[in-house]
Amino acid sequence: MDNGSGGAAGVFWRWWTAGTTSAVGSAVGAVALPLTALTVLDASAFEMGLIAAAGYVAWIVIGLPAGVLVQRMPMRRVQIIADVARAAAVVSIPVAWWLDRLTVAQLVVAALVISFANVVFDVANSTFLPSIVSKEQLQSRNSLTSGTHAATQLGGPSIGGLVVQVLGAVPTLLVDAVSYLVSALLLRTLPERHPQAPDRWPPMRAMIREGWRFVARHPVMGPCMWAATAANMVCGAQQALYALYLVRELHAEPGLVGLLLAADGAGTLAGAALTNRITARLGTARALILAGFLTVAGALVVPLGAGWQGYAAFAVGNVVFSAGVVLLSVVTRTYRQIASPPDLLPRVMATVRFVSWGAIPVGGLVAGGLAGVFSGRTALLVFVAAAVCVPLVLLASPIRHLRDLTDHQEDDGPTGPAPRRRRLAAETG
Repeated sequence: MDNGSGGAAGVFWRWWTAGTTSAVGSAVGAVALPLTALTVLDASAFEMGLIAAAGYVAWIVIGLPAGVLVQRMPMRRVQIIADVARAAAVVSIPVAWWLDRLTVAQLVVAALVISFANVVFDVANSTFLPSIVSKEQLQSRNSLTSGTHAATQLGGPSIGGLVVQVLGAVPTLLVDAVSYLVSALLLRTLPERHPQAPDRWPPMRAMIREGWRFVARHPVMGPCMWAATAANMVCGAQQALYALYLVRELHAEPGLVGLLLAADGAGTLAGAALTNRITARLGTARALILAGFLTVAGALVVPLGAGWQGYAAFAVGNVVFSAGVVLLSVVTRTYRQIASPPDLLPRVMATVRFVSWGAIPVGGLVAGGLAGVFSGRTALLVFVAAAVCVPLVLLASPIRHLRDLTDHQEDDGPTGPAPRRRRLAAETG
């Protein structure tokens, strides 16, 4: 833990403020970017899916190497560089618009740059947290972080919708760019975390393989990763179709679009606020099963109804789905941070996000294609099948026999993770 200027608590709160500032801007940008595509460029359903997919495709391309790169580089510096890169990508959109050269291709390229920067930033950021708080505080700090994210998701889209209605979609994107720069300045005040470098680093492929095997063969982390993958595929479909569904099928105005999208933040806030209470009452393993069924119920309700009934169903389903996803996220993220060996943590986080977040662009592309052929409502209903996989995967794993995830005892025998790590060091050192 850091005991320098301001103490460990001061370091955490500066880290938290940087993330919160960036999240507010991103929540505004999450409304402004699709509305830019829809209202300025008249994007098709497939183009909307392509833009949404571009925002996450980097997890498929560099998700696994990112864990190794972060382990070898100063984590604070990595986050600052990523923030600056994201700001530059967002600024490029209004610049192209002012020059009358904005195209859908420009939005896709900007989304790709942001996507690659997000990968490196998120792996470094999630690995940084356990180095500044104790294990006993991790779940509460993760819950606070998720709750804060929920609050920004609750207020950000509403603010974004209103600002778009007043200023237009493209100028509103500047709010997102400024938030990244403020985040970078705040991160500069944090202590650097230099990697503990061995005399000779093992080959990258060997390090990636070690992280993959640890997660994939783990009887708890493995199923949690696949459940998160199913949930994120649904999230990808929703991100690609929500704005299109609200504008073109429910005929909502930009201000109302922002308000309805803010329901995601309300659900995330509720999930984050109740996570500690739910896990204390049910246990972390049983809480995951509950989270799985909440995602199914929410995904099913979202595309029901028309008119004001459609708006109500969208809001309620969004709240329930988001509450289930954040409960799943907080519990599994905390377990990974506690149960992973410190030397493997960056690669564990990268492996899980490579698989689970890599499903987001797949969901976005498939949903965009389905919506182009059928409708946004039909595509959202099809993805309820993916949501059903979340509780099924958990129920098919050893998790169904546990009350708490930590009840599972790690196998450190001849085939367990510890000997594998020693063999890797012997082979590559």
